[in-house]
Amino acid sequence: MPETASVSHGAPPSNAKWDRSFFGHPIGLAILFSTEMCERFSFYGMRALLLLFMTSTVQKGGLAFSTSKSGSIYGLYTAGVFLLSLPGGWIADRITGQRRAVLWGGILIAVGHFCMAIPRIDTFYTGLALIVVGTGLLKPNISTMVGALYVQNDVRRDAGFSIFYMGINIGAMIAPLVCGYLREEYDWHYGFGAAGVGMTLGLILYVAGSRYLGPAGLDIAGTPSDQRRFRIGLIGAGVVIAAIAALTVTGALSLTAEQISNVFGVLLTAIVVTFFVWLLTAKGYSKTDRGRFLAILVLFIASCLFWSAFEQAGSTLNLFADRSTNLHAWDFSARKPFIAEYFQSLNSIFIILLAPVFAWLWIALRRREPTITAKFSVGLIFVGLGFAILIPVAGGTAVSPWWLTATYLLHTIGELCLSPVGLSAMTKLAPARICGLMMGVWFLSISVGDYIGGRLASVYEVFPLPTLFGIVAGFCIVVGILLVLLFRPMKRLMGGVH
Repeated sequence: MPETASVSHGAPPSNAKWDRSFFGHPIGLAILFSTEMCERFSFYGMRALLLLFMTSTVQKGGLAFSTSKSGSIYGLYTAGVFLLSLPGGWIADRITGQRRAVLWGGILIAVGHFCMAIPRIDTFYTGLALIVVGTGLLKPNISTMVGALYVQNDVRRDAGFSIFYMGINIGAMIAPLVCGYLREEYDWHYGFGAAGVGMTLGLILYVAGSRYLGPAGLDIAGTPSDQRRFRIGLIGAGVVIAAIAALTVTGALSLTAEQISNVFGVLLTAIVVTFFVWLLTAKGYSKTDRGRFLAILVLFIASCLFWSAFEQAGSTLNLFADRSTNLHAWDFSARKPFIAEYFQSLNSIFIILLAPVFAWLWIALRRREPTITAKFSVGLIFVGLGFAILIPVAGGTAVSPWWLTATYLLHTIGELCLSPVGLSAMTKLAPARICGLMMGVWFLSISVGDYIGGRLASVYEVFPLPTLFGIVAGFCIVVGILLVLLFRPMKRLMGGVH
C-alpha cells in the first residue's frame, strides 16, 4: 500500500534521525517489529494446522472434510487475506489512518483465532472470516508505518525494513513448532488458541509502545465523500452478508464451499482482466509507459504462477508431509514425535540463513547483477525444481523427510530471487501517479497465486501425486525458460528500468 506522508502532522519528530535506540534505528521499529512478529506467528501457526484440521477424521478431532472442500476453503482464505489488503490500505489512507487500522486489524485477528479455538463449525467459519478481514487491515499498513519512522532520504530506511522482515520470519519459524506441538500434545483447538494468544501479545506490545511511534500512522487523507462511500460500502456489504446468511439458514439458498470458492475465482479473474484492459487502453500515457505496462503484465503472470506453486507449502505439500512422509525418521524420542507441521518452519529457517548470502551476492555482482526478468526466471525455475525432485518419490508412503526438506530449500532460493524484487519492480515500472496502485497489483498477484495453490489441494486425491507435482513443476520451469527468451524484449519494454 502507498506510503502517505502527512501534511497536518508533518514528518517524524526532528530528532528521528538521531534516534538509534534499537540497533541504530528508531525505538518505534522495535514496537512494529514485535507486533508484526506476533501477527505472523498467529498467521503461520494457524496456516500450518488449517488444511490438516479440515481433512483429519472426527476421531482425531478434525472436521473430516474432503480434500476438495478443504482445498476450496484454504484457497479462498489465503487469497482473501491478500485481496483485502487493497481495501485495507484504502480504509487506512482515507478513513482511519494506519495506526488505528493496525489496531483494529489485530483485534479482529485475535478474536478470529479465539473463535477457531472453540470446537464448533459456526465459530470455525466466523474465525476464518475475521482473520481475513483483520489481516487485510493490518498487513499493508504496518509496513507503511515502518517507512514513516524515518525522515526523507534517511539511509537507514532499507536496513530498517530488513530488520522488520526478519521479525516476520522469526514469527513464521516459531509458530508451526509451538502450534503444532500443542495440537499433537493436546488438541487442534489449543493450537488455534495459541495463535490467538500470539496476536494478543502483539496487540499489548503495540498499544503499550504506541507513544514511541511519533506521528507515524496518524495521517488521514480522506474527504467527507470518502467517509460517505465507506459507510455506504459497509452497509451494502452488511446487507448482502446478512441476506446470504438468512437464505442459507432457512434453506432457501444452498451454497457449498466449492461453489463459493468458484464464484470467488470468477470474481478474481474478472478483477484481473478488467484492471489490465483498463491499464493497457487508458489514455494519457506515453509510449514508454505503455511498454512498461506490458512488462508489468508479464511479471504479473509470472508472479501468479510462482505463488501458486510456492504457497502449496500449506496445502499439497502439507498433505504430502502428513500422509506420505516417514515422519518417524526424525522423531525426537518415543514420546516426542516429529510432526508434519514442523516442516512449515523450514522456509523461514532457510530465509534467515540465506538472506545475508543473497544480499552479499547482489552487491558482489554489482554491474553484473541479474535483471528483474532474470530474477523472476530463476525464481520460477527453482520453485519448479522443488516439485520436480519429488516426482520420483511422490508415489511412496514412507518418503524420507530429506526430500521435502530439499524442496523447501529450493523454494526458498526461488523466493529470495523473486519476492524482494517483485514489489520494487512494480513501483519502478509504474508512472508516479499510479505507483500506489501498482503496489496493490503485487498483492493481487499473490492473491491469485494463493487461490490457485489452495485449489490444487482439491485435486490431491484425484490425480496421482507424480502427475500433480509434475504438472506444477512443468508449468513453472517452462515459463521460467520462456522468460529467458524474453530477456531482450522485456529490456526494451521496461525502457531503461533495471
